[in-house]
Amino acid sequence: MKKKTKTQSSCDTCAYCSYDEDYECYMCDINMDEDELARFLSDSHYSCPYYRNGDEYAVVRKQM
Repeated sequence: MKKKTKTQSSCDTCAYCSYDEDYECYMCDINMDEDELARFLSDSHYSCPYYRNGDEYAVVRKQM
């Protein structure tokens, strides 16, 4: 039996999530095509393939 690894896909911690001053909200900087965006918005279990941990100190914590 294969062990499934859980991928984190919270937009709050993603490196591609940034604050847009024009819209006054956080937005994703990835340019998804229409199918990917529809899948992302409709499926609550969808794991974003572009997710990258935005925690800059994660590497430092591993070294300690």
